[in-house]
Amino acid sequence: MLPHLSRLTFHLSPLTFHLSPLTFKLNLMRKILSLLFIVCVATNSNAQILTVPVGGGSSKAWVGERVGLTDIQVNYNRPAVKGREGKIWGALVPYGYTDLGFGTSKAAPWRAGADENTTISFSTDVRINEKPLAAGNYGFFIAMGENEAEIIFSSNTSSWGSYFYDPKEDALRVKVSTAKLNESLERLTYTFSDQKDNSAVLSLNWEKMRIPFTVSVDLQKTQMESMRRELRSSKGFNPDAYVEAINYSVANNLNLEEAVGWSDYAINAAFVGQKNFKTLSARAAVLNKLGRSREADSLMKAAMPMANMQELHQYGQQLIRMKRPADALAAYKLNAQKNPDNFTTLVGLVRGYSAMADYKNALKHARLALPKAPDKGNRDNVEAMIRKLEEGKDVN
Repeated sequence: MLPHLSRLTFHLSPLTFHLSPLTFKLNLMRKILSLLFIVCVATNSNAQILTVPVGGGSSKAWVGERVGLTDIQVNYNRPAVKGREGKIWGALVPYGYTDLGFGTSKAAPWRAGADENTTISFSTDVRINEKPLAAGNYGFFIAMGENEAEIIFSSNTSSWGSYFYDPKEDALRVKVSTAKLNESLERLTYTFSDQKDNSAVLSLNWEKMRIPFTVSVDLQKTQMESMRRELRSSKGFNPDAYVEAINYSVANNLNLEEAVGWSDYAINAAFVGQKNFKTLSARAAVLNKLGRSREADSLMKAAMPMANMQELHQYGQQLIRMKRPADALAAYKLNAQKNPDNFTTLVGLVRGYSAMADYKNALKHARLALPKAPDKGNRDNVEAMIRKLEEGKDVN
């Protein structure tokens, strides 16, 4: 047996020899991985863990609104009352400016929320209670009073609270009246209300206090600026974009000479210009606004044969509003020639003849239009026209 054992031992020895370097490498890798784990733990030991606030702590929030073309956004932290009704204003939130005992500010307002700065951003210039404020992002602070507050928009947006508040960084201060809430609101909340085309009221609401102020925008100015930017973008390769800009200028009596330039571009510019009813009538409209009626009328004579049924019908209505009944009737007649025996063109003739006080012909075409009404709403409208015409009244 010994010879066999000897051979076995001989054959195992090379195997043992070959395993030794592998075992060494495995042990080395384990040590390296352990070291890397320790480094990672040490590196992240000071990192903040994202958790849900426990016990009624402040929570992050944001609210936004578009006023006209202006985007407004408030980012803030929401403290809770936590049973402190009657102890918020003048106590937890001191009145006026105070030394908080930390930081560089010796006369700090309230942070208008909790934790880091409350911030308010405006995408365009605005007015705060009629006082101008440039577009931008601002730290928001409030110096509270018993019946009024001073709201502060600061260029400092990155500090923690108001410990480092510096009045030299103020962009705007505005005094506003405060109001009482009927019921206590547990968590501080910013809300928008009383929205209009060019303004909205932004309020801080907490406990039984409301601090409102009005944000208003120059809608026409921002609209014109927006159109100018868009006409320099890919939209500027579409003549309809110029027509839209021209129509806005005409409707609001704004930048009419600039609109004339836009109209020339919409008609004649290389790769863009198109001579059609939309572009020609848009140019005519702005020329009329500028008192250049002969040029405008000449353009419209060229444009009318290019119009489709709806365009001619709308142009007739426009002429009636301009107190040009004869021209309106001519447009409606042309439409009826191009699109005979149609409900829309028949109603156009009703309006055209009625504007000329020819109630007999108006009534005739109203009765022809009635059975062609596409739905109940249009049928009711024509029946109302017939009753007016039978009483000798204009339907326009």
